[in-house]
Amino acid sequence: MAAPGRAHRQGISLMELADRFPTEESARQWFEQTRWPDGVRCARCDGDKVTPVASGQPMPYRCRDCCQYFSVRTNSVMARSKISFRKWAFGIYLSSTNLKGVSSMKLHRDLHITQKSAWFMAHRIRKALTADEHLLEGPVEVDESYFGGREKNRHMKNRRRHGRGPAGKAPVVAMRDRTTREIRARAIEHVNRTVLHLFIAANAAEDAMVYTDEHPAYDYLPNHEAVRHSVGEYVADQAHTNGIESFWAMLKRAYHGTYHHFSPKHLQRYVDEMATRQSLREMDTADLMGELAARMVGRRLTYADLTAGGPAYPRREAGS
Repeated sequence: MAAPGRAHRQGISLMELADRFPTEESARQWFEQTRWPDGVRCARCDGDKVTPVASGQPMPYRCRDCCQYFSVRTNSVMARSKISFRKWAFGIYLSSTNLKGVSSMKLHRDLHITQKSAWFMAHRIRKALTADEHLLEGPVEVDESYFGGREKNRHMKNRRRHGRGPAGKAPVVAMRDRTTREIRARAIEHVNRTVLHLFIAANAAEDAMVYTDEHPAYDYLPNHEAVRHSVGEYVADQAHTNGIESFWAMLKRAYHGTYHHFSPKHLQRYVDEMATRQSLREMDTADLMGELAARMVGRRLTYADLTAGGPAYPRREAGS
């Protein structure tokens, strides 16, 4: 079945999804085949001397090299999760097929788990969607945007009175490679020359051509051209930021239409989710699910870390 809007992408219907994962065992095997396509290896030391545990207790495998037990959950975002493999697979499907993200309330209803568990699952899936670390070869487009509620909608005692426009909102800077269409994005504290130049240096190759708007913080960049939005100029030869604007459009649709709130504490995780989703959006649904499952390995997120320094219980997100 072709996915709407991207006719070349091969989608998966809900009926097909149920056929792929009819049992808990089928879902477990899918996770294992995704993680270990050439056979099970130790999830702790990567050794190949692995013995299945007949009883499955305390875990289904034991490594003869490090003498430890492990499962496909070990050293992944699913570590110590009591949610079934089948529900994790369905959660990955929902995350993969909803371009504007999926709220914890929808996961709670569709997977029949508590909203607290759904919120934790959603953030662990976002952890798996952390962007790659290789440099973008370019040419790249760079721009910044702001996220947060309007000051006039805050209670009077909570208004910050910093001014108009982006006052009181959280800034995000993003970069898009025109060739590979990959996105890098970072929640930042200040929009100034030092922060923006460091972001570009950390994510783009040294000789990559950089296109921005005329914000003075981008001045003195090497290999740089700017388009002057202030005078109604949006394209000047190769200089424009139209590509990165499509990322902002998707992120803001996610903000307004799915989540309705990005707390500053978790903003980077939401930004990573949407940036990586944009980078992988050309993949077929089955391949995208496999990619997401593979990215779960080596990326732990404990509930203690998730809630550290904040409320012990998650804010309820709205959503369809």
